[in-house]
Amino acid sequence: MVPISIMTAHELELSLRRIASEMAEACAAGEKVALIGVLTRGEPLARRLAGHIEAMEGVSPPLGALDIGVHRDDAGHPAERPGAEPTLIDFDLTGRGVFLVDDVFFTGRTARAAIDAVMELGRPRKIWLAALIDRGHRELPFRPDFIGKNVPTALAERVRVRVQEVDGEDGVWLERE
Repeated sequence: MVPISIMTAHELELSLRRIASEMAEACAAGEKVALIGVLTRGEPLARRLAGHIEAMEGVSPPLGALDIGVHRDDAGHPAERPGAEPTLIDFDLTGRGVFLVDDVFFTGRTARAAIDAVMELGRPRKIWLAALIDRGHRELPFRPDFIGKNVPTALAERVRVRVQEVDGEDGVWLERE
């Protein structure tokens, strides 16, 4: 199947601006918050969201990058998992509101792994989940609080998010496996 474009670069940017605005509205004035991007593509999305929040609110929330590999339950036995990328969180999570950002929300397993990883690093006051694309098919009872676009998919389809910082272009495509 030829990939079908479901979000252009312009639409991706508009979605991020809207999500950033919704994030800002969800926080009380002066509330300590941070954005943490799930590696690989969640990190540049979190960075862009933080930039939009700074442009709106005049304050740049702390940013982090999270590798959830060792927390995944669908990557084989823990002893068989490859080495993790570095988690880069250089601020205290305790008592802070944390926005976990990823590119695609699917079964909920990545969200569970990300929450487990964050809880090992501190005790946030609250955790919100944000995703550029929600494609459905939950296996666990998690749902993103902030969504760029809902894209109902078949299990045999794959959503491909590409971001300039990683892939050299922005956009989202639907492919049949």
